[in-house]
Amino acid sequence: MKILFIGDVVGRPGRTAIEERLQSLRDELDVDVCIVNAENVADGVGITPKLAERLLASGADALTLGNHTWRRGEIGPYLETSARVVRPANFATSAPGRGVTVVLARDGTKVGVINLLGSLFLDPAHSLWESVDELVEEARRETPVILVDIHAEATSEKVALAHWLDGRVTAVLGTHTHVQTSDARVQPGGTAALTDVGMTGPHDSVIGVEARLAIHRMRTGMPVRFETAHGGVRIEGALIECDATTGRASSIELVRVPG
Repeated sequence: MKILFIGDVVGRPGRTAIEERLQSLRDELDVDVCIVNAENVADGVGITPKLAERLLASGADALTLGNHTWRRGEIGPYLETSARVVRPANFATSAPGRGVTVVLARDGTKVGVINLLGSLFLDPAHSLWESVDELVEEARRETPVILVDIHAEATSEKVALAHWLDGRVTAVLGTHTHVQTSDARVQPGGTAALTDVGMTGPHDSVIGVEARLAIHRMRTGMPVRFETAHGGVRIEGALIECDATTGRASSIELVRVPG
C-alpha cells in the first residue's frame, strides 16, 4: 500500500494548493491513505475547525498538528470529538483531543497515526520518550501500519526516534522546520524515515513568512507581525510504500510538486 504524508500546510497559499491539487495528486501517485500536517493552516499559525474540515474534504484522511495547536481557541472542543485530527500526544494529560488514532485506507486497511512534539527547544508538558512506547503498542493492537509525525526542532531527536522505533512502525517522519531534507531512507528493520518532509505553501519566503518581515526581526530584534508570503507555492511531502500485512516499508520517496 502507498501512504502519502504532506508537510506543514502554511496559510491560505498552502490550503489552496491542497484544495486544488491533493485529489489529483492522490490519483497520480495511486495513494491509499493521505495524512497532512496542518498546524499552520490558519494564516500561518494554528488551525480552526472549519479549516480542518476543508482539508479533510479535500482528500486528507487524517491531520496532525504541532506546537501551534492551541493558537485558535475554538480548536479545543473540536479536538474532543474529532477522530481524524490528532495533536501531540505529549501535551498535558488534561488537554483536549488525542495523540493517536486509526483511520481507514481506501481498501479498508487500518492505518495508525501518532503525533509527537519534540522535547528539545519546544518544551512539551511531557518528554516524548515517556509515552512513545505505550502509544506504539496502542496502535499496534489495531494495525501494524503506523505512521509517526515527530514535530520537532532538533534533527538529532528525529533521527534518534527513527532508530528507536525501527521495526515497530512503518514510518517516522519529521515536521516543523519547513525545509525538506534529503535523507529519505528505509532502515534495516523496515521503518521508513525522513528528518523533515518539508512545507506546503509559499517557498519565496522565510519558511512561509514574508522575507522582509522575518529579516527585519532578525536584524533588529524588534517585534513584528508576521504575514504569510504568497510566491513559489509547492506541495512537499513523502510517499511511502509498505506491506499492509506486516507494516514494513519497502520504499520512501520525496514529493515536491507545484501547488
